[in-house]
Formats: sequence, C-alpha cells, structure tokens
Amino acid sequence: MGKKAKVLFVCTHNSARSQMAEGFLRHLGGDAFEAASAGTEPGALNPLAVEVMAEVGVDISGQRAKSVDDFVQQQFDYVITVCDDAKEACPFFPKAANRLHWNFPDPSQIIGSREERLAVFRQVRDGVKARVERFVASTTASQQTSGN
Repeated sequence: MGKKAKVLFVCTHNSARSQMAEGFLRHLGGDAFEAASAGTEPGALNPLAVEVMAEVGVDISGQRAKSVDDFVQQQFDYVITVCDDAKEACPFFPKAANRLHWNFPDPSQIIGSREERLAVFRQVRDGVKARVERFVASTTASQQTSGN
C-alpha cells in the first residue's frame, strides 16, 4: 500500500460543509486518504450536519471545529476550499501540493422550519458526497497510474 494522500477541507466556520467532506472522505476513501477539516473563522459543529450525515451512515459527531491556523505549516497533498468565502480568506499553505475549490452554499444560513433547513442540509450533503466520490475515484486512479 502506498502513502496516504493528506487532504484538508476548509470552509468559513468548519461547522457543516467541510465537516461533511471530511466525514465522507474518511468513509469513502478507505485507507488511501487522511482527512481533516478546518475553518477560517471556526465555530461549532452544526447538529443538523451531524443528523443528515447519520442518515447516510456517516458519523461525524466526534469531529470538532478547528482553525486553519492549526494546519498552515503541515504538509498536504490537497487543500480543498468548499465555499467562496473560505477561498478568499484561506491562508497560503506553503506545503500543499494541490489546491482545489468546490463551492457549496452554506446550509446554516437558511431560515425556515426544521424540515426546510434539513432539506437544504440534505441537498448540500448529497452535493458534497458526489464531489468526494469523484475526487476519490480520480485521485485513486491517478495514484495507481503514477505508481504511488
């Protein structure tokens, strides 16, 4: 088995989108990846994110919001911003091999009934899952081609 690809997902508060991406990469990427997430202005893990991830069998309840400042000097194969605000505010990662950007709307900004908010969280969750699945497939394929 080759070296694990280290991936950091970044959003503003590290409360939903980046946490979902981290959870999905851990769940779908197997032993090929090491996943982490952080925020440019970290808050707290959103309980609705935990709930909608549990609906698809991914437990993120043990994850916590962290600051990008904790990771800036670490080596990453990929730093992936998951919102436009984080892309603009994200510090430079001198030891990141690749920087990607996936923009997802912030589900925590939705005002409405619990069901309306859950529906938006589910939409974002499903979009994040699809992107992570494509990322895993393409990254795994390129690692096999390059012999890593």
